[in-house]
Amino acid sequence: MTPTKILLGQILLTFLIVLLTIWSATQWAAHMLGYQMRLGEPWVQLFSIPVYLPWRLFEWWYAYGSYAPIVFLKAGTLAASGGLIGVFAAILGSLWRAREKKNATTFGSSRWATKKQLKRSGFFRKKGVVLGGFAGAYLRHDGPEHVMAFAPTRAGKGVGLVVPTLLTWLGSVVVHDLKGENWRLTSGWRSRFSRCLYFNPTDPESACFNPLMEVRKGQNEVRDVQNIADILVDPEGVLDRRNHWEKTSYSLLVGVILHVLYAEKEKTLARVAEILSDPSCPFEATLEKMLHTDHLGQGGEEPGVHPVVAAVARELLNKTENERSGVLSTALSFLTLYRDPVVSKVTARSSFVLRDLVRTGKPVSLYLVVPPGDLSRTRPLIRLILNQIGRRLTEEVDLATKTATASPASRGIFGIFKFPGKRKSRWSTTSRLLLMLDEFPALGRLEFFETALAYLAGYGIRAFMISQSLNQIVKAYGENSAILDNCHIRIAFATNDERTAKRVSDSLGSMTERRHQRNYAGHRLAPWLGHVMVSSQETARQLLTPGEIMQLPEGQEIIQISGRKPVLANKIKYFTDRNFIERSLPPCCQNPDDDSEPQNDSEPQNDWKGLEASVSDKLSVEGRENRKESCTGPAGEDDPGNSKGKDDAGDVGFEFPDLCLDRHFPRKSTSNGGQFNLPFSGGTSFVKRSGDKNSGPADKGGRS
Repeated sequence: MTPTKILLGQILLTFLIVLLTIWSATQWAAHMLGYQMRLGEPWVQLFSIPVYLPWRLFEWWYAYGSYAPIVFLKAGTLAASGGLIGVFAAILGSLWRAREKKNATTFGSSRWATKKQLKRSGFFRKKGVVLGGFAGAYLRHDGPEHVMAFAPTRAGKGVGLVVPTLLTWLGSVVVHDLKGENWRLTSGWRSRFSRCLYFNPTDPESACFNPLMEVRKGQNEVRDVQNIADILVDPEGVLDRRNHWEKTSYSLLVGVILHVLYAEKEKTLARVAEILSDPSCPFEATLEKMLHTDHLGQGGEEPGVHPVVAAVARELLNKTENERSGVLSTALSFLTLYRDPVVSKVTARSSFVLRDLVRTGKPVSLYLVVPPGDLSRTRPLIRLILNQIGRRLTEEVDLATKTATASPASRGIFGIFKFPGKRKSRWSTTSRLLLMLDEFPALGRLEFFETALAYLAGYGIRAFMISQSLNQIVKAYGENSAILDNCHIRIAFATNDERTAKRVSDSLGSMTERRHQRNYAGHRLAPWLGHVMVSSQETARQLLTPGEIMQLPEGQEIIQISGRKPVLANKIKYFTDRNFIERSLPPCCQNPDDDSEPQNDSEPQNDWKGLEASVSDKLSVEGRENRKESCTGPAGEDDPGNSKGKDDAGDVGFEFPDLCLDRHFPRKSTSNGGQFNLPFSGGTSFVKRSGDKNSGPADKGGRS
């Protein structure tokens, strides 16, 4: 409302107040005088009550004041009170008009949010992710929207955002923890109500996760395997378009993974790499074996080969040897990580299933811990896990409930009249999943995740992403990324990057600032000035300039909320807050239930347990000769009865006893100058330790 309109309304309101009080005093005086005939003719009769004109009070007072002084004293007091009320109304209107002049919106209306506005928006609730502090209270967000934070290194994002959130969030959580600090600070408290899992692909004592065990046997198996292969062929997340070799190796990986799931005892990515790089079995012979394996278990003369495996094998067999070699080398380059014995161990079986993250039982706290020195090497595995989480948990709506149903007491009669009743939700707090992704751009571009942010909230999944600057987001996702567009709340600390500071400053908007200017005219030595001219001018000013954002005090942060005014909040440090210090307990055991079964015993751990196919007898003799009779059995194991060619000089097994490897390294021979011989070629063989079992990923005490 403009100041001119306020002034006109102020005048009209004052006039009406005075008029109504005088009119009321006139009617009151007439009532106290009994509506006598000497008062004159009324203006109108309203419900048999005479109504006189307002100014008749003063006529009666002049004529009959001496006859009824008490009556006119009371009526005069009421009329005078109208004047006082009108004066107060005029003063309030003037103050309001001055306030409107001060809050001009000519060039912008950006303002900082007040405590009242934040309370009305629900940011002082006792649950949700921690955003900061304001007026001595915690700012928390409990909605389904995603959060993005920009904070440079050592700015307090861990102690002010990550740790406080993990020490208050009661649902399941997946934490990308680069240095393991969040595990040490929060796992002790979270282990009291949730199942804490420490997954570190460089630690042999870590919890285990086999990505292939998330493949569902049946109509979804090809889709699940294709999603795994899609991440494998793009380990860094930088491929917008794939060349011929990457596309063909993608097809090869899909076929080999399906073959491993159906025909091999060891259903792991490490086994996929072994099959493709088996020095005793040429690649062409491997394809022939895939083409003659009874995957579907028909048991007849014709093998029940999986159609996708058969198509992939035939496609590659039809290529030239040079092209097959290029496809094979490209595919193997994507599986180098899984040759690491530690990575092979932690991906040999699964300590949990992804559906546990959103089940309404006991929450799960999964910490993805990666040492900074191994970040680039293990990035493909972490990307694969996050990709599977995003895809698997957004396929079935019933895994995370989107709607809430009211109790019968609150539904009312025919849904029209509603009565008080407690509203019940179909999903509890523990079914909500939080993705706490610190150093989010370090994972590379997750194309599916970028798209999925738009609908993850509908499945009870929210993301809290932290980046050091806008440049990291642009480098990983490009200029036209939709990451920021899907983040309802954005937090910014004092930044060292000019681009980030300018982006935050522009998003805060502009305000209208009024400036006063005085001009003095007159003789310098005159006792008073002849003229004093005062003028005011409205100009535009950014709520915070880029320089002010870069110079933001150490204890302050900026919170931008979609559809709300920005908040100039205070940072939180958990080690200075007694509430958080009490919850900062010693870390729990890294893997207390490594061999435990999943939470829900009604669901099988995987669909591939005990599944093993056999090679058809129709495999050509020529193919057997090409394999040099060394590639026997679908699991690629050596024949226990075949000791031909074994070195009689005596060998010493080469192995890592502390890592419990899935596949042993070839033994060291003394007959060739101390060189390592390839298995099954030149008189060496694999050495099996006592008690080694070929059990599936779900078997306790099996090979890991």
